[in-house]
Amino acid sequence: MAQASGGPEIEQLIQLLSRLPGLGPRSGRRAVLHLIKKKEQLMIPLSAALDRAVEAVRVCASCGNIDTASPCGICSDPRRAESGMLIVVEDVADLWALERAGVGAVRYHVLGGVLSPLDGVGPDDLNLGSLLDRAGEYAEIVLAINATVEGQTTAHYITDRLADSGVKVTRLAHGVPVGGELDYLDEGTLSQALKARTSF
Repeated sequence: MAQASGGPEIEQLIQLLSRLPGLGPRSGRRAVLHLIKKKEQLMIPLSAALDRAVEAVRVCASCGNIDTASPCGICSDPRRAESGMLIVVEDVADLWALERAGVGAVRYHVLGGVLSPLDGVGPDDLNLGSLLDRAGEYAEIVLAINATVEGQTTAHYITDRLADSGVKVTRLAHGVPVGGELDYLDEGTLSQALKARTSF
C-alpha cells in the first residue's frame, strides 16, 4: 500500500483536488505541490476566493444559471427579453459555452440533466416544471440538448409537453462541424447532415 508523502492536511487536499473533472490522483498531487510552492501567490488567494464563493454563489431561481445574484445577470438584463427566444440546455456548462459563442441576447433554461430511466432520472428530477411555466412568455424555444439517446429522449418529452402551448419548438442543427472533413465523420453525423441540408 502506498504511503502518504505529506501530513493529513496535504493528503486531504490531494484527495479533494483529485475529485475534480479532468484530475486524478497524480494530477491532484502535482497541483497541490504547485500550490504549496506558490503559497503566497496562489494558495492563499485561492483559499480566500473559495471562501467568498461559498458565501456568494447562488442558483438563479428563474433559469438555473449559477451567479452571485438571483435572478442572475442574464435573467435581469431587459434586452434579452426582446428576443423572444428561450434556449434550453442540460447544464450550466452548456449555457456558459453558448454565451462564449456569442449567440445573442437570449434567455436560457437549465434542465439540470436529461431523462435517464436506467440511472433513475425521471421528469420530476429535472427542472421541467418551471420550463413549462415559462414557455408561454416566449415565441420560440430552442432545445440545445446533447445529441445522445438520453438527450433526444428528453427533447421529445419536452416537445410533447409543449405541443399545445402554441410556442415554436426548434433544436440546434446537427451535422458537419465547421472545418470538418467528411472522411473523418461517423455515418450518423453524415446522415443527419444530409437530412438537415440547407440552400446555398
